[in-house]
Amino acid sequence: MAETVAAIVDEGSFDGAARRLRISPSAVSQRLRALETQIGSVLVVRSRPTRATEAGAVVVRLARQYAVIGHEASVALGHEQRDAMHVPIAVNADSLATWLLPALERVTRDHEVTFELLREDEDRTAALLDSGSALAAITSESRPIAGCSVTPLGSTEYMAVATPAYITKWLPEGVGADVLRRAPLIDFDRSDDIQSDWLRAHGVDPIVPPRHYVPASEDYAAAVRLGMGWGMLPPAQAAASIEAGTLRTLGHPDLTEPLFWQQWNIASPVLTAIRASVVGAARAALDQSRD
Repeated sequence: MAETVAAIVDEGSFDGAARRLRISPSAVSQRLRALETQIGSVLVVRSRPTRATEAGAVVVRLARQYAVIGHEASVALGHEQRDAMHVPIAVNADSLATWLLPALERVTRDHEVTFELLREDEDRTAALLDSGSALAAITSESRPIAGCSVTPLGSTEYMAVATPAYITKWLPEGVGADVLRRAPLIDFDRSDDIQSDWLRAHGVDPIVPPRHYVPASEDYAAAVRLGMGWGMLPPAQAAASIEAGTLRTLGHPDLTEPLFWQQWNIASPVLTAIRASVVGAARAALDQSRD
């Protein structure tokens, strides 16, 4: 019945879980009530969307682990009819926009696997791993989540850039604290702090300047290229525009964000293959960005 809790949380409703499990919504409710009675704890908050309680998160984690073990057992026993292993991964937007997808595609060539990518800031992806929402995560957290292994991926570099027209309008005499307080910037979302770190390095209180929020990596880069504000971009998204002269760097400091791959400690050839492909792709991409 643990898979019922995972389905309710993943789908966000009892009706969605019923469709996924191919049973009636009343059967979903009955299974959940029976498990809650057995465990003695409420497992799901009946909200919209539904979400796991602290006890429910433990059950979801176990359900995902059982699913991995069940898939690997089917493979080892040579069962011809089996579902592909479903692997939810918590990822940050910049990795998703630049190097991650080719790494995952390579895994699908040799393994029966489907991916669900849960996009979140790299400072918050570890929480999705801890809650059971993900089997693995790209994260800035170097300390292992309980039951997980950690592999360094390298560091993403970010440079402050803006269009020539923006610089002419807002920074005509160069970068300084006075002009940076008035110059519009672009944040990914309200938890994005890399622009704030750059402002602090120039002696500017980061809450002062006006800002736009553009919460998608490619759209964020497009907003910078359109001149809506200055922003921090990784070289993979900025280099071509800088070479073409449509973006210019605002100067140092360039900032780096160390990234790590965390995944649950489950003996699984599929998870091992995913880690190998992701780590190789990340290190190649991040090393190339520094050349």
